[in-house]
Amino acid sequence: MNLYPLLRPLLFQLDPETAHNLTLTGLRNLHALGLLKPFLPAVSDAPRRVMGLDFPNPIGMAAGLDKNGEAIDALAALGFGFLELGAVTPRPQPGNPKPRLFRLPAASAIINRMGFNNLGVDHLLRNLEASRFRGIIGVNLGKNFDTPIERAADDYLILLNKLYGKVAFVTINISSPNTKNLRALQGGDELDALLGRIKAEQNRLADVHGKTMPVAVKIAPDLEDQQIADMAALFRKHRIDALIATNTTLARVGVEHLPHGEETGGLSGAPVREKSTRIIKAFHTALAGEVPIIGAGGILSGADAREKIAAGAELLQIYTGLIYRGPELIRECVEALR
Repeated sequence: MNLYPLLRPLLFQLDPETAHNLTLTGLRNLHALGLLKPFLPAVSDAPRRVMGLDFPNPIGMAAGLDKNGEAIDALAALGFGFLELGAVTPRPQPGNPKPRLFRLPAASAIINRMGFNNLGVDHLLRNLEASRFRGIIGVNLGKNFDTPIERAADDYLILLNKLYGKVAFVTINISSPNTKNLRALQGGDELDALLGRIKAEQNRLADVHGKTMPVAVKIAPDLEDQQIADMAALFRKHRIDALIATNTTLARVGVEHLPHGEETGGLSGAPVREKSTRIIKAFHTALAGEVPIIGAGGILSGADAREKIAAGAELLQIYTGLIYRGPELIRECVEALR
């Protein structure tokens, strides 16, 4: 029974951030009471092996939906093949001032300038330990807002050490538009130095733990052809385990005229679909199959999911599509890719 079309108009009457928090709390409580499953669509298996990990299906939850791991078991029950929590930072931080989350329903889009608001990695680790879910969980890593950009690698290494062996993979987020200068880490010399330090630490930790935990990198959709070529060369050089393409966009083409269309922050949802797919195609060619791609950005239907896979993605992630379509979108995308 799909109740989301009935619930969405009620949730959309609320402030977006309030609705988001209320939904997570509601899902968690319903799951704890055993009342969630009867209202969820059945999701078939469609196994994929990527990064040396076995995924029950290729549709994952994108980072940002559950930053602190507050509803891991409930979100897993929706049928996702994997979850990515975070973004998390070494220390707790409040994020940017409210309001910082805006719906653009006419465009099936969202603008956010959350600013890595989270309760810190230690809080996330406690929630991971309390969770019963034994499927694939990744964690998106960010730097604290007051960490100078030239020391961003220090924050990523702190997080890598704390999370190593506790989750299936981690993602280095160098593409959020809501942390000052973060996207500068996508530049040639900066990216080369950052990846060098991260891979060296990953290799050291692999020796200590006796196993390798994959490290992915999440990139922006606002890249030029030369940037793509340069970044792809570095991802191959440093043997990055996966690429997540893409984060939100700074562009406003097609939404400028809409209420909230000129708010600052990252735009997600339908307007970013084509930009994201273009980036996936370009990196798929440039990486020559050496680095798997996880596609994200504007997936609101099974057809959108097929488009991303055809462009070169091996796994997919959804977030904004879930806000507009509900859990039925997970089932639809999995079925489209079987």
